[in-house]
Amino acid sequence: MSDAKPNIPPTATIKLDSDALVANWRALDRLSGKAKAGAAVKANAYGLGVRDVVQRLMVAGCTDFFVANWQEAQEIEDLTAGTAGVSVLNGVREADLPFALRSPAKPVLNSLEQVQRWKPSGKACDIMINSGMNRLGINLEDLEADLFAGMSIDMVMSHLASADEDTPQNEDQLKQYIAALKIVSGKRTSLANSAGIALGSAYHFDVTRPGLSLYGGIQRPALEDVIRQVAIPRAEIIQVRSLRPGDKLGYNAQYIAAESHKVGILAMGYADGYLRGFSNSGLFMDGGIVLPVLGRVSMDLIAIDLAAAPYLEEGDWVDCEYDLEIASAQSGLSQYELITGLGNRLAREWT
Repeated sequence: MSDAKPNIPPTATIKLDSDALVANWRALDRLSGKAKAGAAVKANAYGLGVRDVVQRLMVAGCTDFFVANWQEAQEIEDLTAGTAGVSVLNGVREADLPFALRSPAKPVLNSLEQVQRWKPSGKACDIMINSGMNRLGINLEDLEADLFAGMSIDMVMSHLASADEDTPQNEDQLKQYIAALKIVSGKRTSLANSAGIALGSAYHFDVTRPGLSLYGGIQRPALEDVIRQVAIPRAEIIQVRSLRPGDKLGYNAQYIAAESHKVGILAMGYADGYLRGFSNSGLFMDGGIVLPVLGRVSMDLIAIDLAAAPYLEEGDWVDCEYDLEIASAQSGLSQYELITGLGNRLAREWT
């Protein structure tokens, strides 16, 4: 008797465009000017599958990857060891040391305590400067050159808080970061995230750290014409219904039919990351035909209007309108939430 698991076809998937992912990295690398673009692949590469993303970006030429914690570093260790650098953004706790000391990944040291914890190892590290975001990082007033004596520092970095906006905070952070570089030095410097790349060459330094825009997110106008959509959720119609005038649809009757028309029921919902913000506002597509979401998105099911496509029937598949800018406007959710929140039930299918 075979122990192999049966191949059960999914009822919803994410179609992932390899060419778009690589094109986005190359565009961001080009926009980084003299700097080299790395890639933020934390949170399972923003939900798209970290191993698949890292393999594709390494082939494209990416050599610096950024993850949140040591579990994420371990997931890609066999892919990157000896070939690409991995930086662990959340630093190193005491509990992380047994693994971190034997890992090829580098901690990004965020506090004086982390510096003292890592310093005896003699191993490579990165340093995070708090330039005004007041999240992670060492404060400028706490920096002393002697603090880092004898340490093998690769990148000295900081993180922009409002690069997606035209705000004085960007220039203030740049000034704080430049001041910090006069005290602590490493082999390389790094400040800009995806939106920071679009702020211009003053923010580029040696390494840029794009994240959201790799996966299709657009935060500044300069990125509008260069970033391509990577992820398109798709769902199967599992039932077609005919509504009559006055029929109520879904939880709390958030849609009431004004006339007779067909609706399709899709096997996807907020448990898959298609959240309730899309209720009565999201869109699905069949080719160029728009199929609006009707009523409230529930945990496992969505209703769409088939009035413009009455030929669709059970077993047909439709694409979700998931351009991150458009979907953000529809749902009120940030582009980050939209891409990282896509659920594990959605099969990832790379093209």
